[in-house]
Amino acid sequence: MTLARKASFRALMTAAVMTMACWQMSGGQARAAEEPQWRHATALTGEPRYGADATHFNYVNPDAPKGGTVKLSSIGGFDNFNVLAPRGNLAPGLGLIYESLMESSLDEYDISSMYGVIAEAMRYPDDYSWVEYRLNPKARWQDGTPITAQDVIWSFEKAIELSPQQKFYYKDVSKVEELPGGVIRFSFASAGNRELPHTVGQILVLPKHWWEGTDARGNKRDISRTTLEPPLASGPYRMKSFVANREVVYERVQDYWGEDLPIRLGTNNFDEVRYISFLDRTVAFEAFKGGQYDFHLENSASAWLKNYDFPAARDGRVVKEEFIDHGSGRMQAFVPNLRLKKFQDPRVRLALNYAYDFETSNTIISGGLNKRINSYFAGTDELEAKGLPEGKELEILETVRDEVPPEVFTTPYVNPVGGSSEKARANLREAVKLLREAGYSLQNGRMVDAQGTPLSFEMLYFDQGAERTLLPYQQNLRDIGITMTLRVVDMPQYINRVNSRDFEMTTLVWGQSLSPGNEQRNMWGSESADRENSQNYAGIRNPAVDKLIDRVIFAKDREELVAATRALDRVLLWNHYVIPQFYADVDRTARWNRFGHPDNMPEFTYGFPTIWWYDASLAAKTGGAR
Repeated sequence: MTLARKASFRALMTAAVMTMACWQMSGGQARAAEEPQWRHATALTGEPRYGADATHFNYVNPDAPKGGTVKLSSIGGFDNFNVLAPRGNLAPGLGLIYESLMESSLDEYDISSMYGVIAEAMRYPDDYSWVEYRLNPKARWQDGTPITAQDVIWSFEKAIELSPQQKFYYKDVSKVEELPGGVIRFSFASAGNRELPHTVGQILVLPKHWWEGTDARGNKRDISRTTLEPPLASGPYRMKSFVANREVVYERVQDYWGEDLPIRLGTNNFDEVRYISFLDRTVAFEAFKGGQYDFHLENSASAWLKNYDFPAARDGRVVKEEFIDHGSGRMQAFVPNLRLKKFQDPRVRLALNYAYDFETSNTIISGGLNKRINSYFAGTDELEAKGLPEGKELEILETVRDEVPPEVFTTPYVNPVGGSSEKARANLREAVKLLREAGYSLQNGRMVDAQGTPLSFEMLYFDQGAERTLLPYQQNLRDIGITMTLRVVDMPQYINRVNSRDFEMTTLVWGQSLSPGNEQRNMWGSESADRENSQNYAGIRNPAVDKLIDRVIFAKDREELVAATRALDRVLLWNHYVIPQFYADVDRTARWNRFGHPDNMPEFTYGFPTIWWYDASLAAKTGGAR
């Protein structure tokens, strides 16, 4: 081949290579363009409030002083520091020492907005079929060891291995794998579940190397068992000391790796956080009055009205303050165990509702401060079923029309209303009518079924103060021939009996976020009805409810999520599964006046103690400075 021909050949080859390179480059760019972009934060719907350039959240004081001690209370004691152990009573405050991949802010309407902690970024495709988290290279365990992808994968696998509830919650996670560059991918069994990419980011990450190692005595640790060995963690606090069942103390980590993260600036301001455990709430409150701990959340409207006339409250050393609660919903109710034959007829359950005179109890016992619950999402406003279904909600309900009570479409749900002797008598007459329709009759002052078996049940509870509400209800039931026996037990026994479904009726609370999702299966889904430790305490098994839960989970946008949640709410209400009680739309708090908080408090929580700080000048006036 001549030199000229060689030159010509090289020119042709160069042109061909350049053409191929350009084609590959354009194709690679196209494929790259199709790849989802890495995000510093994510929102379930819409966009996160805070951009990648934010240095801190709006509601914190970035210059909050560090120092001081805060003392908090817990009820019932503790014997375990292992957050994954299936048994044991966990110590309070363990959330202070652990981190998750991502975490929510406190002031966004979509509280599923999440920002990086252990993960510096995340991404997922438009069909939500997988999610990837990229680890922050600065993330460290408190022994200085880097947090790795294997820690994340091991933590997830152990969580679903040891917790039936976690296994159920994350059942749609089909695969977890490590990718190059400190990336973990969670793949999902089906697409379209927009919540899953967010919820897997909430898993607490535990140190694999520590749990697979040995303790100071040379014994191999076991993640499946309880332990009182202070755990290795990654958060802003570490465990300093403890006395089992009595007290646990956490100290701030001075070289905490995440100190300058935007999600952490202005938070975790106390040098020491101390939890003191009490046997019951009455003893705890007396200890609060004596200054043994600093902050008390008051759950009783009656106590709020009557129990704060003591010297420290009168002279201002103890401050009462209410905070509006817009960040959560709830259903608190008398919950019959639907697994028992006596409670399987909805007319019986509705009759029990007619016997409950909320209005009279609220006036006499609670000073009218509480509100009646008329929704499984009470307090959220947007998510509560109201009036008659219309628009998107009606469209969703039409898909289960033949499987739900007809009243779902014809009648707005309201609870029976009492408040006077006339209304109470009318309600009891309606209760008797319903019971007769269900096959019962009054014989010699007792309500009996067709076989002559009296209708009776045990009311299980743990708080002695609840008797103020229970005794009037017990009397109303007695007036229509139903025997309700009161049984008070200690907190550990109560928890065990509820989790094992060893109860006839009890009072329970379901908390709700503003973005319902996969947790609804655990609360009301048929698959969770017979699973111990699920939140389906009542034992609800209803195909229509299951279908509506799926509509909530797979909602494509906020409008559909709200409509599906209202539809679910309406169907749950009209099945009369529980006897709704009451709620307050404020958090009632009392504190020894030693602390400061931001002027711009977050909309959805008062955030104590995370965004508060020790105020030395206030403490000097209050006494007991520390």
